[in-house]
Amino acid sequence: MIVQSTYRRRWRIAAAWGVVALFVFPLYYWTTTAFKNARDIFDRPPNVWIFEPTLKNFEEVFGISLGFLRQQEVLPGGGNFYMAPRLWDSIVVAIGSTTLSVMIATLAAYGLSRMDFKSRHLFVGWVLSTRMMPPVAVAIPLFFIYKDVGLLDSYAGIILIHAVMNLPLAVLLMKSFFDDIPREIDESAIIDGASRWLIFRRVILPMAKGGIAATAVLCFIFSWTEFVFVLTLTQTGLKTVPVVSSSFVTSTGTAWGNMAALGAAAMIPAFIFILLVQKQLVRGLTLGSLKQ
Repeated sequence: MIVQSTYRRRWRIAAAWGVVALFVFPLYYWTTTAFKNARDIFDRPPNVWIFEPTLKNFEEVFGISLGFLRQQEVLPGGGNFYMAPRLWDSIVVAIGSTTLSVMIATLAAYGLSRMDFKSRHLFVGWVLSTRMMPPVAVAIPLFFIYKDVGLLDSYAGIILIHAVMNLPLAVLLMKSFFDDIPREIDESAIIDGASRWLIFRRVILPMAKGGIAATAVLCFIFSWTEFVFVLTLTQTGLKTVPVVSSSFVTSTGTAWGNMAALGAAAMIPAFIFILLVQKQLVRGLTLGSLKQ
């Protein structure tokens, strides 16, 4: 029996590693493509493990010289594939929209969780229904509105529309976290003379840090990967990484190395953001799983 149990445990561990490898391999292949030259990228069969690494793709994408890392000096890149400002655009838009979404959603969700009013459930359903509208259905009308009010090609315009699209999901997610915090805590604080704002700021928010982190991660990922609104509401100004990735497809072919370099670099800010809220994120994802 002990031998059979050990045998099954080893098989489960092997299966788990197999699933992990299945999901990690595309990321590995994409990242290594950023360090390959054109010969290795188009070689058949593909050079998955053994190839001559190069920094040329990163030099062209970010317009900097990395020749000091190698024996041969390489002049700074740039040209049509210079995308460093686009990475900065993505960071500004994602952080700005995430901050705005979480601030508004936290206040709205606390009100929906703690304050009883007529047709509250219908209002919550209406909030959810606004997220069901596909972005392409409102992209063209928004273009004309933004053109009239002067928000085209602006950080404020993209941050605003990303925040609006994030709000329904953020409100409902934060409401579920606030619902898991007992109302008795609010009632005890009110008896002690605390105001609603003081309770929210000093008591509820510290207890909901995990939920706020989980909501912020989802909002950040949506804004980081959103394509339709940025494509429609920007012309010659700011562009985010998902939109400019299409510019690597030229009449002479696709610059896979440069595209992979930009994609590999674009994963770093999202990874750092998730790493910073890792502890709160784990707590937020498990909040409410145990009930007394």
